[in-house]
Amino acid sequence: MRAEAQAHVDSINEALALLRRFLDWDRALRRLDELNARVEDQALWNDPKAAQEVMRERRRLDEAITATRAIETELADTVELMDMAEAEGDTGMVDDGVAGLAALSLRANEDKIKALLAGEADANDTYIEVNAGAGGTESQDWAGMLSRMYTRWAERRGMKVELIDQHSGEQAGIKSATLLLKGENAYGYAKTESGVHRLVRISPYDSAARRHTSFASVWVYPVIDDNIEVEYNESDLRIDTYRASGAGGQHINTTDSAVRITHIPTGIVVQCQNQRSQHKNKAEAYNQLRARLYERELAIREAAANAENDSKTDIGWGHQIRSYVLQPYQMVKDLRTGVVSTAPGDVLDGALDPFMAAALSQRVTGETVEVDDVD
Repeated sequence: MRAEAQAHVDSINEALALLRRFLDWDRALRRLDELNARVEDQALWNDPKAAQEVMRERRRLDEAITATRAIETELADTVELMDMAEAEGDTGMVDDGVAGLAALSLRANEDKIKALLAGEADANDTYIEVNAGAGGTESQDWAGMLSRMYTRWAERRGMKVELIDQHSGEQAGIKSATLLLKGENAYGYAKTESGVHRLVRISPYDSAARRHTSFASVWVYPVIDDNIEVEYNESDLRIDTYRASGAGGQHINTTDSAVRITHIPTGIVVQCQNQRSQHKNKAEAYNQLRARLYERELAIREAAANAENDSKTDIGWGHQIRSYVLQPYQMVKDLRTGVVSTAPGDVLDGALDPFMAAALSQRVTGETVEVDDVD
């Protein structure tokens, strides 16, 4: 078999192996049989909410199992036809087979990512919070670049983006910003971006044209719908109001319409200033608080499952998940998965899917990669 064809076969088999591992194949087959039996039980339909949950789980499992089996069948058929074509010297059919394998590889990896987005809140909209690290203008400019990167990524996927809160830097960029991304599986994809991001470049703000390293943190948490309950005591909250600031803020209102809520037991702080109405800003801040508390609970669960601490880290050296180098060479490297891009301009314009896909896969396999950071 041609090397190109073998590479596609290896990619497909890798995606299938991950799908089977994620689904826990034998357990998934048994569970689907159980769900099919429950659907046939008329008593189930006396409880519409329970019936809806059963149908949702059944549909998800059935789609994943059917898609996996279809890829396995198509792979076997294509390889068999290519072997026959090579034996007969039919190069045209072999070329068609290679093209078919390339298309199948793309489909297998798309199905793999789709299956990996099956978490409790993966389908939900998401907040993305960006904060500049130490370093003044340099880090604030970098935080602004990251905010734009996630906006562009969301727009590429047809999502709607809303700016919930932003505090501008003194000279350039932002001190912090909170984006709301609305779209299919927004949280499922974006959750892999939480962490510290490092930029290396020749500073446009340094008259000596020296190379600078800047840091900014990203925190991603899901929008919570009515199906997910989050409990907290009102007595644990401190609510402050203040005058909106940032681009346009001083022109939009002259009253204390911006709202900041602090959850005292955890130290979580959320704020909103994008609406004229204090009431609307408070409602949005409460939504963010519920989302942050829920994300904290998810992190605790994941940390317990992985026997490691998944809390926030310092915004600085040694904690970064990804490095973006613009000078003296061009490279973006993910320090968790080893995924590399030599086109940082494309990445900063929203080409994040390869990084997200690799990080999602790593959450299933649990495999770590030893990756040296770039200088």
